[in-house]
Amino acid sequence: MTNYSLVFLEKENDLNKLLREEKRNRHRKGELALLYTSLWDDPSIKLVESLQDKYTVSENSTPLYIINNFTMPHAFVIFKTTKLPHLVKLKGDRVFSTDYLPEVHRKLGV
Repeated sequence: MTNYSLVFLEKENDLNKLLREEKRNRHRKGELALLYTSLWDDPSIKLVESLQDKYTVSENSTPLYIINNFTMPHAFVIFKTTKLPHLVKLKGDRVFSTDYLPEVHRKLGV
């Protein structure tokens, strides 16, 4: 199971930088994990709270970038996000996306 460290993105420019960097380094072995959430969505709020309880920052943790629809509304267009929470993982040239809540919980280990 992957150990995540939570990173809350506040600007769409930060997400664009991450995606550009990922595109340049597709050959690396890691993954880029993005979680789209909402401040007004109960399942999103509960998921983020349980992630904060479970994961602490450690040296070998993978960043889980949390994107909020209030501060970054245009970022939701990139992966056609319409249901929340929505988990997107980028590994090399492949994009894995799920918005089915039990599957999001399973993939994040909560």
